[in-house]
Amino acid sequence: MTLPFPLPIPEGHFDAPRWDGSAFVCGNQRLSVLEYSENFAGWSDDLTSLHEESAGDCHPMDLASRHDALQQVKNFMPSANAVVVEIGCSSGFLLRDLASTFPASVLIGVDVVKEPLYRLAKSLLGVPLIRFDLLQCPLPEQSVDIVIMLNVLEHIEDDAAALLNVFRLLKPGGYLIIEVPAGSYLYDSYDAELKHFRRYSVIELKRKLKVVGFRVLRQSHLGFIVYPAFVVVKLLNKWLRPRRKSEIVSDHAARTSGSLLVKYAMKVESKHLTKFSLPFGVRALAVARRPK
Repeated sequence: MTLPFPLPIPEGHFDAPRWDGSAFVCGNQRLSVLEYSENFAGWSDDLTSLHEESAGDCHPMDLASRHDALQQVKNFMPSANAVVVEIGCSSGFLLRDLASTFPASVLIGVDVVKEPLYRLAKSLLGVPLIRFDLLQCPLPEQSVDIVIMLNVLEHIEDDAAALLNVFRLLKPGGYLIIEVPAGSYLYDSYDAELKHFRRYSVIELKRKLKVVGFRVLRQSHLGFIVYPAFVVVKLLNKWLRPRRKSEIVSDHAARTSGSLLVKYAMKVESKHLTKFSLPFGVRALAVARRPK
């Protein structure tokens, strides 16, 4: 597979990079990850490792999230060889699903983290991985058919600029599949330690998408069934004494990952409720299109 668009020369190199199917070739160098820029204001390598050590790749909420994203890609895939970019691919759990489900597509993984991308490059062969800050997007405009962003926008302080860059990145008629934490009034110590700048209402998300030019085709929520219990936990977190970061993140991830109630509720929701526009939930979902 070759990339259907040129890439700019990264800093410190003198030749334009070329993807040869297993690595980026820059002059005499072979790069497993192509690096352009970084921005750790909203995330870090340590947080990635901490969360995934606690929850792994089988957290019920994350499984439902990836299932929903795959379904939306199926719904809106313009052609078998479409260009699909996941921004915020982290350790590649969704990338693996996409690669096996859409083998003919041009799939690209993007993140601002460093170490997780290099680890992923060793285990997920044949998928180009690029590191950059979305606010400094190096990819050419109008070059991508589908962009997927799951739990990324809340980590970017200037979310309006980030959405505008995604809009520019998409081809006319291209789609953005996006997920963000829901309930702005539920922001607590857990969100702060995960470096969330905010939580969203679906109305706010829809408005911000429209401002940059998107047409919103779908809006819904994930975690509809468990939402009442989630609200209670979040409100209690606001009143309890803040704990150390490792305790807050790892305890929350491990507790919800091992909950049979959460697991069963998310299975029911994924099987029976995804076709409906759910009015509330733990995460807000949207599919937006760049007009032709």
